[in-house]
Amino acid sequence: MNINVREANYSDLEEMQDLFLEAIKNIPNSDYSEKQTEAWASTVKNKERWKSMLANQYVLIAEINRKIVGFGSLDKDYIDFMYVHKDFLRKGIASKIFEGLQRKSIELGCNQLTSNVSKTARPFFERKGFSIIKENNNIINDVEIINYYMSQ
Repeated sequence: MNINVREANYSDLEEMQDLFLEAIKNIPNSDYSEKQTEAWASTVKNKERWKSMLANQYVLIAEINRKIVGFGSLDKDYIDFMYVHKDFLRKGIASKIFEGLQRKSIELGCNQLTSNVSKTARPFFERKGFSIIKENNNIINDVEIINYYMSQ
C-alpha cells in the first residue's frame, strides 16, 4: 500500500469534507451517541471555517491511488483536524500525517503540540506522547460533546 502525503489545496475541500462526515458517522457508539455524532457532523456546514483552515493552516492529505484517505491540519502548535477514512484505520496513515505536522511545528519553532482530541482519538494521541490537560464540555446544537485538551 503506497501512501502519498502532500499539502492540501482548495480542490481537495469537497473530498476532505466527505471524509470528515464519513469518519464521524463511523465513530463507535461507545464513544459518542448518534445524537452527538449528528451534531458534530453538522459542523461541516461551516464553509468559512473550512476555507479558513485551508488558507491559514498547514494541511496535509494522505492519498492512496489518488483517493484521500486521511487529512490533518496544524495551526502553529495546535493540531486542529485529524481524520482517517474508516477503511484505512490502523494502517499508519494518521501516524504519517502526524509526523508531517510535527516536523512543520518544529520548523516553526514550536516546543510542544496541543490538540482538542475526541474520545475516539485519545489513545492515538496518548501513544504519541500526549497527556490530558483538561476535559472539555462542548455544546453543538444543544448537544454536549466531551473531548480532551491534550499536550505533548
